[in-house]
Amino acid sequence: MSRPLIIIGNGGHASVLTEILMDRTEKIIGFTAPLQEKNRYGLPYLGSDEVIENYLPSECMLVLGIGMIEPSPLREKLFNYYFNIGYQFMTVIHPSAIIAPSVRLGQGVQVMAGAIIQTNTKIADNSIINTGAIIDHDCQISSHTHISPGTRLSGGVHIKKGTHIGVGATVIQNITIGENCLIGAGAVVINNIADNLKVIGVPAKEV
Repeated sequence: MSRPLIIIGNGGHASVLTEILMDRTEKIIGFTAPLQEKNRYGLPYLGSDEVIENYLPSECMLVLGIGMIEPSPLREKLFNYYFNIGYQFMTVIHPSAIIAPSVRLGQGVQVMAGAIIQTNTKIADNSIINTGAIIDHDCQISSHTHISPGTRLSGGVHIKKGTHIGVGATVIQNITIGENCLIGAGAVVINNIADNLKVIGVPAKEV
């Protein structure tokens, strides 16, 4: 068992993580949120994020429970702030996820139920591999990305920092998608995508 945990956030993504952690019988100190609110699992409200610094980094680990539906600097900002002052983020993996032995996961990566990650893939810090996503061999997923539920990445795909891949999108082999991109739900990406673009459709086109 790890050090006691503090969950940042109290929304839907935080609930999914909480169930995984409770199933693992991890000790959860409580959650942070901007305003006091109830938690469906009865976790204590600790206060806004600033309260984290009342706990020494050696006394706890953090779980970033804030999801994202588009590129957002918030997850990156929170992760970098607390990481740089000495806190560690737990890597959370649902027991039904299938991860090849050669896969490398960074700090704070979250792999949800039914996800499959294949050989030699690297997932960098603070990325979410959401429910049922499939990532084939030799992919590189940079930090602070979100691979949404049902997404399929063929082999050799490179997703750069901060990009959001929408629900059910497909990316063919050896494609590179730039930083802070938004790939729309259901899109099929067959060409490389430059930084800071939004693409939708089949095949995916810039909008």
